[in-house]
Amino acid sequence: MPDQLTPLLLVGTGAMSGAYAKVLKALGQPFVAAGRGAERAEAFAREWGVEAGHGPLPEQIARFDTVPETAIVAVSAVNLAEATAQLIEAGVRRLLVEKPVALNQADAEKLDALARNAGAEVHVAYNRRFYASVEAARKIIDADGGVLSVKFDFTEARTRIEALNKDPAELAGWLYGNSTHVIDLAFFLGGHPKAIFAQSRGGLGWHPSGAIFTGCGTTDTGADFSYHANWLAPGRWGVEVMTAKSRLVLQPMEQLFLQNQQSFAVEAVAIDDTLDKEFKPGLYRQTEAFLSGKPDPRLMSLSRQAKAFKDYTVIRDGNSSNFEGDIRP
Repeated sequence: MPDQLTPLLLVGTGAMSGAYAKVLKALGQPFVAAGRGAERAEAFAREWGVEAGHGPLPEQIARFDTVPETAIVAVSAVNLAEATAQLIEAGVRRLLVEKPVALNQADAEKLDALARNAGAEVHVAYNRRFYASVEAARKIIDADGGVLSVKFDFTEARTRIEALNKDPAELAGWLYGNSTHVIDLAFFLGGHPKAIFAQSRGGLGWHPSGAIFTGCGTTDTGADFSYHANWLAPGRWGVEVMTAKSRLVLQPMEQLFLQNQQSFAVEAVAIDDTLDKEFKPGLYRQTEAFLSGKPDPRLMSLSRQAKAFKDYTVIRDGNSSNFEGDIRP
């Protein structure tokens, strides 16, 4: 773990930053926070007993005697790329940035080039990779000899989303900023896509690029995958992984269920999810892995995320023109 006497910079003073603050306190990692508005920053400082600045981020960084080596970026999705670029340009060299790091492929690639040129190590925070349920699933997958196929559903609860009063740019990029939690986890377990046949249909006022997403393909590990997400209908997130011996069901993803070859029954798998109940699920292990400075396959690199945006875009927009017409609620 990095020098505990060197404070980490936590960028953001909202709810997600509060979840990180709780973990950092538990890990004994000193940190200071940087927010935008004075009122929220002051409230954050009182709640967590830390220094919390406010105002333009470059101005706050300029006030440090020594620029922090390490930062966690937990601002709104529309501001992630800009804040991360400002930190890299200021000299921060190890960063954990909330997903999706950018709201389009071009910005993700531009940020990746900036980080590589500066020699900065940037990871994108997909906390579901660190769930206790996922750790248990990975062990079973390894014991069973690997993944044969994967299917997943990233249906979004549109009525709840529409009530959130989010920035229009964040809503337009919702598949990137939210649905990729599921997409990333499916490919984390089953391998990176090698070929995708994708269809996208319909649209919503706030997400005109699509509302019904179906597709299939193969991964670089030789596994097949398929997905079906319909934002116009009820549904919920889920990932299913098939091995030669087991069907593993992560739905909800905080829990793991298993069906073996000899039975039709789907039974819960016992997991130690104490940390996922005490803290925001996956966040403790994710932050611990980042702070350790050691290589960890669960940590998504910015370069990998920039490449993954190509897959996300195919899934969002489709690469088949078989559908005719349009569907809108």
